[in-house]
Amino acid sequence: MSDQRQRLLDVAQAEGRLTSVVGAVFDRYGAVWAGGAGDAPGLDGQYRIGSITKTLTAVLVMQARDEGLLDLDDPLAAHLGEVGYGEVSIRDALSHSSGMQSEPRGRWWERTRGGDFGALVAANDGTGRVAGPGEWFHYSNLGYGLLGEVVSRRLGAPWRQLVATRLLQPLGMRATSYLPRPGAQPGWSVDHFTGVRVHEPLTDTGAMAPAGQLWSTLADLVTWGQVLAGAHPHVLTPDSLAEMGRPVTRDYGLGLMLGLHPGGRLVGHDGSMPGFMASLHVDPDSGIGAVVLTNATSGIAPQELAVSLIEGDPDADDARPAPWRPTTTLPPEAHDVPGVWFWGNTAYDTRWHNDGLELRLMARPGPVRERFEVVDGGLVGVAGYHRGERLDVVRRPDGTVHHLECATFVYTRVPYDPDVDIPGGHPR
Repeated sequence: MSDQRQRLLDVAQAEGRLTSVVGAVFDRYGAVWAGGAGDAPGLDGQYRIGSITKTLTAVLVMQARDEGLLDLDDPLAAHLGEVGYGEVSIRDALSHSSGMQSEPRGRWWERTRGGDFGALVAANDGTGRVAGPGEWFHYSNLGYGLLGEVVSRRLGAPWRQLVATRLLQPLGMRATSYLPRPGAQPGWSVDHFTGVRVHEPLTDTGAMAPAGQLWSTLADLVTWGQVLAGAHPHVLTPDSLAEMGRPVTRDYGLGLMLGLHPGGRLVGHDGSMPGFMASLHVDPDSGIGAVVLTNATSGIAPQELAVSLIEGDPDADDARPAPWRPTTTLPPEAHDVPGVWFWGNTAYDTRWHNDGLELRLMARPGPVRERFEVVDGGLVGVAGYHRGERLDVVRRPDGTVHHLECATFVYTRVPYDPDVDIPGGHPR
């Protein structure tokens, strides 16, 4: 099983172009397996966890309810005064069934230094509503910014302080923090075509922090997964935890994503912020769950990988792709070549990957269709139909790429480009 789980991480790193990915499987007693791929830091490496933060905000709301400081059917205005979406109930905000807009107005909040609650309220007056209360599930980050202020006012301290004193400290989650600690993993996004990495900003999101600010580690999230499985009733009563896990909409409860795996049901949450993805899901009946953390903006389906770690991959063979390596520079032979190219009307996603040019069909995503590498100053096919053939990069006088040609196959930037003489070639 350990080899099966490690292979899942190795494949995710290679195919998803992840700088690092780490995962752990746990039960009510602690981690039972952990692994990593790429430049992986281990159990104590800190990553941004995105919307897993919402589960902590939701637990604070439930604590306040259990202490008699609010009711889930209260409108937000009962605690926040005259604000946009003041008519929304706390219950609907928790379950993303309020119909309010998904994101706060203004610049991309996840990549921008956030302001205070007054600025958030001033920019969001309630006119962005997309549905009526309870009409359908509509994920709203804005709703959790408002919920964070509700618990702050009812529990008498800033949201950041409440998380630390009411959740992290009692649980011994010392590696979870509001801002990244020294040595935390950097956030990366990867250029789709060239494979070149770009740093993502590590922002303080201000009043939107309750929706996705926190940083954590595999070890600490194992502890939080145990909370969601009911192993720490001093944090939240079993009845209140069970209430959070009951469906309000098909796949969401009160602050928890709901799902299934072959062995039973799941509660938890996924998370993403620019440069990071995360997933934490646990079976509340067995207490078995998994955590996945990666410092990449895209490349995997985090929940699918977490569930796969729980179950293992018994049908997998031992074959593993070569680890992905970030591109540092494109060779001159490939300058301006990566991108979308057409062979007739057939579109190819053309990427520079691990020192080679790879073509994948866009209409039917799957394995690499063609691969070319630099040989003797030119691009030569090393896999696929064009193996052994030379790919000629035909450039204009100014050096920009006009078209690609391999044998009689011509690849153009638009289908059947009238400015390119296409000599022939037949569908394969």
